[in-house]
Amino acid sequence: MKTTIEELSAFRAVVDAGSITAAAEQLSQTVSGISRALSRLEQKLDTTLMHRTTRRLALTEEGQAFLVRARSILDAIDDAEEQMAARRQQPAGRLRVNAASPFMLHVVVPLVPEFRRRFPQINLELDTDDLNIDLLERRTDIAIRIGALRDSTLHARPLGSHRLRVLASPAYLQAQGRPKRVADLANHMLLGFTQPEALNRWPLRGAHGEDWPIAPMLTASSGETLRQLALAGVGLVCLADFMTAADRARGDLVQVLARDTADLRQPIHAVYYRNTQLSARITSFLDFVSEHLG
Repeated sequence: MKTTIEELSAFRAVVDAGSITAAAEQLSQTVSGISRALSRLEQKLDTTLMHRTTRRLALTEEGQAFLVRARSILDAIDDAEEQMAARRQQPAGRLRVNAASPFMLHVVVPLVPEFRRRFPQINLELDTDDLNIDLLERRTDIAIRIGALRDSTLHARPLGSHRLRVLASPAYLQAQGRPKRVADLANHMLLGFTQPEALNRWPLRGAHGEDWPIAPMLTASSGETLRQLALAGVGLVCLADFMTAADRARGDLVQVLARDTADLRQPIHAVYYRNTQLSARITSFLDFVSEHLG
């Protein structure tokens, strides 16, 4: 008997989701249906693809080898369907997008309603990580990265850039005073990033040049966490405009040391693997985001 697409999809979904229950929910099928599909697949192949216990799933060596071929087959089917959809000028299929949580919340999420109206056949999967991910391991189509790029194995498309500013809440400035010179920051609560260290160099002019290395007294891995701390009046923070435009417009955060601030900007890129012609669903998303970031 021949292996079916349903069985391959069930196998891939169980591996990606981490459990039969999660895979059944993802595929809108029953747990028993997914379990039977896996059993049929192993029977047809006359091998064990994964060890299943009540607590975890683990691929066998044969399962790992077969997974590579199964992914290749399913991806080829997805590409064929996309090509047919492209001929109808209607991109379709699942699109996995990864970004740091601040960019996802403040930039991508507000664009989703219009994107869905324009491309109703694209099924978005939005994932957030504050550190760079492996696109292949996470089966991600596009990752949006802010700052200098390091991975030369990826293709990158510039989406724009955003200026960095040093900010504080009016409540903090009223309680602690407004710094008038860069040197005054030594007497203030500085909020910074746990990593990378480059994010703790603020765009302030001085004898050191146009970026000033800070020694943060409180750190966080996420820019959104630092934004919330600044809004709560905890200290001074340096963040990109895309995160704080609404806060500054309302007066919830105000810029400090504006005359000493250099016009340094964080580049924003979309990165992706491109082994073949870029799919219509990916180009439609990249074009749409570029259009709105301007």
